[in-house]
Amino acid sequence: MHDLRHDTAHDPLHEEQQSSEQVFGGKLLQVYRDAVRLPDGRPGLREYIKHPGAVVVIPVCEDGTLIFERQFRYPLRRAFLELPAGKIDPGEDILACARRELQEETGYVGSHWRHLGVMHPCIGYSDERIEIFLATGLQHVGHAWDDGEFLEITRMPLAEARAAVFDGCITDAKTITALFWAERELG
Repeated sequence: MHDLRHDTAHDPLHEEQQSSEQVFGGKLLQVYRDAVRLPDGRPGLREYIKHPGAVVVIPVCEDGTLIFERQFRYPLRRAFLELPAGKIDPGEDILACARRELQEETGYVGSHWRHLGVMHPCIGYSDERIEIFLATGLQHVGHAWDDGEFLEITRMPLAEARAAVFDGCITDAKTITALFWAERELG
């Protein structure tokens, strides 16, 4: 089997950055255009978004149900069913971010936390990474939504969430990936 985690500098598919230019700087996203040298030596251009990274939490209640939220996502102009998640603040520890996001968005705190892995949701145009956490030993303490943040909180069993993926009710990539991990951890 091919080692998928080998040294990228010696990868025959590696593209070498020659220059970089920021073409847009927003509150959340930074857009860059880089000149690169392709593996065959020819020049190329790559446009991509720099993202600060995020976390997604699989909150498991005592009865085994998972906590989800419905949230309106403006780019697609509709609400999505998702696991709790949020952006990592500058310099913030990823576990601290996961704890903060779970409490702010759902009102729950967890007494047991485990980092499961990482996912890269948009590898064709972004460097975003999403750290995946499992939280158990939940206790409700009340949410702390950001100004302008509106959520509906719901619970469902893992089997129901899995079915919701296959019937098209859950299409959010971070949630689908986290549910894949949840099946391994809870199944």
